[in-house]
Amino acid sequence: MQKESCNAGDAGGMILRDYLAVDRTILANERTLLSYIRTAMAFAGAGTALIHFFDSGVAEGVGWVLIPTGIMVFLAGIRRYISVRNKLKRLTSDADGGIYTIY
Repeated sequence: MQKESCNAGDAGGMILRDYLAVDRTILANERTLLSYIRTAMAFAGAGTALIHFFDSGVAEGVGWVLIPTGIMVFLAGIRRYISVRNKLKRLTSDADGGIYTIY
């Protein structure tokens, strides 16, 4: 069985192992985004429940803090997802001459 070598100065571009690594990274990035969304929904849902079901001023105050926190977590997740996706696009377009497409 013949082994393929991948040196830093190799002009051959990306090999199969590199494409598979990029695919795994894309999937990990999407899973991370879904985790951010799940956490944001948990914060917003907990805040809504505290406001709706408890008459205590402290519970209501905590609820009003949790809802914007959920929104901020959601926006941070979107920002991180886009940032990592753009970095992957730059890395793969530099490595293979723009052949590999990331959506």
